[in-house]
Amino acid sequence: MNSPVLTYYDLGPHAVAFSTTRHGGVSEGNYSSFNINRYCGDDAEHIAQNLHALATLLDIPDNHIIMPHQVHGTEVRRIDAPQQEVIEGVDAVMTDVPQLCIGVSTADCIPIIIYDEAHHAVCAVHAGWRGTVQRIVRVAVEAMCKTYGSLPSEMKAVIGPGISLESFEVGDEVYQQFADAGFDMSAISHRYAKWHIDLPMCNRLQLEDAGITDIYMSDICTYQQASDYFSARRLGINSGRIFTAVMMNLA
Repeated sequence: MNSPVLTYYDLGPHAVAFSTTRHGGVSEGNYSSFNINRYCGDDAEHIAQNLHALATLLDIPDNHIIMPHQVHGTEVRRIDAPQQEVIEGVDAVMTDVPQLCIGVSTADCIPIIIYDEAHHAVCAVHAGWRGTVQRIVRVAVEAMCKTYGSLPSEMKAVIGPGISLESFEVGDEVYQQFADAGFDMSAISHRYAKWHIDLPMCNRLQLEDAGITDIYMSDICTYQQASDYFSARRLGINSGRIFTAVMMNLA
């Protein structure tokens, strides 16, 4: 049986956090080889085999892997039970239930994991440039505080694989949306032939503004490392997706 190759993040003994790579699955072509995203055109049987392999590795049932259908919005959904149907229109998921593996899909966008060990709660956030402009990561932190009583000073965060400033060239209209939203453009942008935006840093600054100081940056550029991580800019939108996820262990 295939066995997915994962990039792990150390959040301590009571949580497992990771991003999938392109290796260890059965998908083919631009989905090669490990993709579990159902919304990007991959073969359904290959997705099912890869999903089962990941669940087996994590020692949980297949439906304990929670993946929303994202829309570049800011809705945060609380998850209290295994996935029975499509979670539609959601870009962040959170839970305080052990053995539920919640995650988001990306292929250049920025995935963020937030962990509150004190209150046994976790959150996975999908922040593309639109979600970043709308400050989805701030919305997610506030949702955890409201729902679980979390305190930002007790949280840890991981910023997973995504496109880097060097590779994320944008038009003037995108640059202007960040400027109009009140971002410090001197801290998050650079002008080469065109404007480039630093999405990982932009989300880090939002986490810091929210009060989180324990932040791990993966520093993996999906565009530059497309042989190991899916990149829509390199491979096209009809390609696989990285799954960045977190699961709390039973206490």
